[in-house]
Amino acid sequence: MKYETFNPKKHDVLKVGELIYDVDFRTFDMLFKSKNSAVNTIAKSLKDEDLETFLVILNDDSEIIGILIYYVSQFPKHFNLKSLRLLIVDILDYFVLCDVGPGDLYVAEIAIDNSLRGQGLGRKVLLETIEWAKENNLNRVILDADFRNSGARKLYEKLGFKEFNKKRVKIGGFERGMHNMEFKLD
Repeated sequence: MKYETFNPKKHDVLKVGELIYDVDFRTFDMLFKSKNSAVNTIAKSLKDEDLETFLVILNDDSEIIGILIYYVSQFPKHFNLKSLRLLIVDILDYFVLCDVGPGDLYVAEIAIDNSLRGQGLGRKVLLETIEWAKENNLNRVILDADFRNSGARKLYEKLGFKEFNKKRVKIGGFERGMHNMEFKLD
């Protein structure tokens, strides 16, 4: 398993779009007519992206098996203005995601291909992320676990993450909430 900085000119943006969709499929399903529509819109928005902190996870054959998006000490302040539906996702995120402060490494997205889940790859990625944060003298690794994703929360807790906050937003009949979790490095 190896990591490469995401490059939309080199990497399969539809595969990456599908992985992003998988992380928050409930919200995307609410906003888009179909998975296909959501993935295509996400992929289209990725074509201009070239972020140092947006990594694709590759197997030994250089096939994308996952993604890791992280930020150090600050959460980006930009909103996706290319698509109204993706802008709505960004706005919803604003109300429920961790507040990132100095010395924090925020894991914004981690996704492993559906066919490879349950093999310990997500665990390995998180352990390597924690180790990288330690080597770079950061204070903590933080991430969010959706209220509806008990499997992810259990994995994070097994690795030593603790809940430090809960956030939720409710609009009409739609509710979204996150367990804000931290792994202290000191």
